[in-house]
Amino acid sequence: MCGIVGYIGSRKVVPILLEGLKRLEYRGYDSAGVVYLQDSKLIKHRAQGKLGNLEKIVEEVLGVESHVGLGHTRWATHGAPTTANAHPHGDCKDDLVIVHNGIIENYQSLRTELTKKGHIFRSETDTEVLAHLIEEHLGKDLVKAVRKALKKVKGSYAVGVLWRGQPDIIVAARNHSPLVLGINNSEGTLLASDVPALLPYTREVVFLEDKEIAVLSADSWEVRNLDSGRKINKQVQTITWNAGMAEKTGFKHFMLKEIYEQPQALINTLRGRIDPQSGRVELPEITLTDKEIKGLERITLVACGTSWHAALVAKYWFEEWVGIPVEVDIASEFRYRKLLLNKKVLTLSISQSGETADTLAGIRLAAQLGSKVVTICNVVGSTMTREADATLYTHAGPEIGVASTKAFTSQLAALFLFGSYLAQVRKTLPSNMIKKLGHAIIDLPDLLEENLPELQKKIKDVAERFYDSRNFLFVGRGLNYPIALEGALKLKEISYIHAEGYAAGELKHGPIALIDKDMPILGLVPKDKVYEKSISNIEEIKARQGQLILIGSKGDRQLKKITDHVLYMPKTPTMIPELNPILFTIPAQLLAYEIATLRGCDVDQPRNLAKSVTVE
Repeated sequence: MCGIVGYIGSRKVVPILLEGLKRLEYRGYDSAGVVYLQDSKLIKHRAQGKLGNLEKIVEEVLGVESHVGLGHTRWATHGAPTTANAHPHGDCKDDLVIVHNGIIENYQSLRTELTKKGHIFRSETDTEVLAHLIEEHLGKDLVKAVRKALKKVKGSYAVGVLWRGQPDIIVAARNHSPLVLGINNSEGTLLASDVPALLPYTREVVFLEDKEIAVLSADSWEVRNLDSGRKINKQVQTITWNAGMAEKTGFKHFMLKEIYEQPQALINTLRGRIDPQSGRVELPEITLTDKEIKGLERITLVACGTSWHAALVAKYWFEEWVGIPVEVDIASEFRYRKLLLNKKVLTLSISQSGETADTLAGIRLAAQLGSKVVTICNVVGSTMTREADATLYTHAGPEIGVASTKAFTSQLAALFLFGSYLAQVRKTLPSNMIKKLGHAIIDLPDLLEENLPELQKKIKDVAERFYDSRNFLFVGRGLNYPIALEGALKLKEISYIHAEGYAAGELKHGPIALIDKDMPILGLVPKDKVYEKSISNIEEIKARQGQLILIGSKGDRQLKKITDHVLYMPKTPTMIPELNPILFTIPAQLLAYEIATLRGCDVDQPRNLAKSVTVE
């Protein structure tokens, strides 16, 4: 959601703050601000809207001799997206400032209490309450004041605090909202809500855990327990990403770059995990014993948004290959029903960021009930990976576009591997079938890479015909039903066209009433075991004059008899229907991208959305 960046060291702070905020833009925001300490005064600059508005305001102070400051991009929760509500927020005297991600749930009662004590508020935000609460406890020690204030707070927070009474430190703390330190002792210490903001300056990082408080100075740092004040020895981790991986490298948008990175992302997910000769899956990071895996009676998958669609695909794979009941839950609903979990139920969470608030809360509850937790995630060191019993990393590299592309297909590849691995351990598939699955997915990246440019060209032509549509339907059956959901999500996310995904067999139960000559419908109709059923559903649409776009298997001439708008997906000798969800996702992504581009939408930063949803 919101973005935090902070720096204290020997370099000029304003350029560092702006560069860090640029690298956090993908998280979603509607206002931005910076604060720095100069001549014992805190200087704030804030602006509504895009970061460019803030840059225009501060362009004359880029060279200011200040070496400590904080920056923030805000995604509105309390109060409209205005300059007055933009961070940083100060206390009554503006001697102290704070930036904050998260939600203070008891801010109203705290605000009432502080108002009675004479505090004057200048914004509608919950964050400003924190600044005044810290002021109320200020003596000579900022760390003590922050600790006392946060003990009164209910909710989630990642905070950075700067006080002119102690100009040589920044204080930071977290609870249920991510925060990471960047360690570069020769040039200073950094603070951020996500790793990309740190990459131009260091790859040495320290991830804060819940209820931890950090003190940053120009040449040192320390972390303590927020409640007890006890010092904690933290491990410095090295991030393998580099700054260049978060650049567009010639592509018009990050989303398009990340669509084209999918073959390599799949290779990275698969690398070292399948024996090319035997096809056996090797997952040493899955620390569950063979006995525990064989003793499983059920699997529950927990995820949000795009990751939930990946979980729906995995349900088909797992039940087919492993012969075990699988439940799929939207994480925001998972924890609010009676969960029948125990040590014989495996909870599998899926999250690109590893910080998704609802999913994180869900796996914590599952663990309390005795369930083992495995996480599929892209971000090394994220909270979810630290709390899971085992983590299967996707290694997709940083994904900057808000609409997930390579993270989704990498999640599918990881789930494909995990399903094969479970079948291998439980001996529910013969070894020759395990080998067939392994060889098929190994061949997939090359197939995608050689066909992407031509596929995009064909999809541009389709987009030209349908980009001004007001509504869209996506339909599929079996394994491709979740891809219909995902295609519709991509289109609505970045083009703002109302789009819905349906199981094609459900059309007769209501949605078919929507179909007329003005309704475009994208149908996923690969040659698989439900092909004939899918064709019947497509014919029903055609009979009602629906505008059909079909994605099918190469060589299927029947589709051309139904509509002129057909996109054929290639095949290899090893291609199997089980891989259609990964293969057929790509044209749906490209269609959403091309339509959004033609409509002039902000593809990488669609309105109202955030990359990482770190609040409930």
